[in-house]
Amino acid sequence: MALKLDTAPTTEPLSLAEVKAHLRVDSVDFAEDITTEQTIVPGSHAIAATYSLEGASVEVLGYSVLVNLDAGACGSGGTVDVKLQDSDDESTWTDVSSGAFTQVTEANDNAIYEKAYTGTRRYLRVVATVASAACEFGVSIIKDASTSVENDLLNALITTARQYAEGFQRKAFVTQTWELWLDAFPNKDYIKIPLPPLQSVTSVKYYDTSDTEATFSSGDYFVDTKSEPGRVALNYGETWPTTALRPANGVCVTFVAGYGDAASDVPKKVKQAMLLLIGHLYEHRESVIIGTIVAEVPMAVEALLWQDRMF
Repeated sequence: MALKLDTAPTTEPLSLAEVKAHLRVDSVDFAEDITTEQTIVPGSHAIAATYSLEGASVEVLGYSVLVNLDAGACGSGGTVDVKLQDSDDESTWTDVSSGAFTQVTEANDNAIYEKAYTGTRRYLRVVATVASAACEFGVSIIKDASTSVENDLLNALITTARQYAEGFQRKAFVTQTWELWLDAFPNKDYIKIPLPPLQSVTSVKYYDTSDTEATFSSGDYFVDTKSEPGRVALNYGETWPTTALRPANGVCVTFVAGYGDAASDVPKKVKQAMLLLIGHLYEHRESVIIGTIVAEVPMAVEALLWQDRMF
C-alpha cells in the first residue's frame, strides 16, 4: 500500500495572526503594527443594485479590525449603503450582526465612518449599494498586526505542526485529495480508506498487465463516510474486477479527506495542540541546545492529540 498526496490543503487550521497572538509576537513600531487593505477602492462608483458592489475579501482572523468608510461627494439624490460580511471559506458569506454603516447621502457625505469588527471568521469584506446617482467613496480594512519579520518562519511552523498532528492522529484536517495505491483488490468486500474523516471518493481505477487504465463503475460500490476509517464497499451482488493486474500498484483509489474546507471545521483541541507545538518549536530552534536538558515534544501536545488518534 502507498499513499500519495494529490492536492494539498489550500488553508491551514491556524492563521498567522492566531499564532502571533499565542506567541505574543509584537512590535513597538506603530507603522509596522498597522496594516491597511482596500476592500473597495476609492473613487466614483456608479449606481449599483442592492449590495451588488462587492469588495475584495481580507483575511482578518486573529487581528483587531477596524473598517473605514471614506465617503466623498454624493451626486444629486445619491445614496450609499455599505455593510460587512464575513466567511470561513471565501465562498459562503454572511451579514455581520450590526455590521451596516449609516447611509451616506448629500447631507452627511465627505466624512469618514468607522465600524469595528469583533467576529471570529477568517475573512471579511464589504458590499455596497449605490442608488439614484454616482457617489465617491472607498472602504479600507485596518488590521492591528504584529511584526512581519518572522512570517516565513511562522508559516513554516504552522505547516510543520499540522503535518505532525495529522501524522500522529493518522488523520486529515482541512480538505485535501490523496491517492491510495494497492497491489491488488482485497479478498473482502471493502477497501479501508486511511486518513479519516473521509469526505468522498473521486474514482477507483485499475491497471492491467499492459498498463491499460480502467475505471471501476461508481454504481458498483458504496462510499462509507460515517465509519473511521471510511470504506469503499461493494454493493450487494457486485464483485471486484477479475482482470489480471500489473505486478505492483495495480489499483488506485482517489479520495478527498478532511473535516472541511475551513479552519473552523478542525477540532479546537487539535488547534490547541498545534499552538503548543508551534510555541515549543519557536522557542527551541536547534535540535540540541547547549547547557540545557534535552526534552521531547511537550507531553500536553500528545495528550491532546491522543484522544482522537486512529489505530
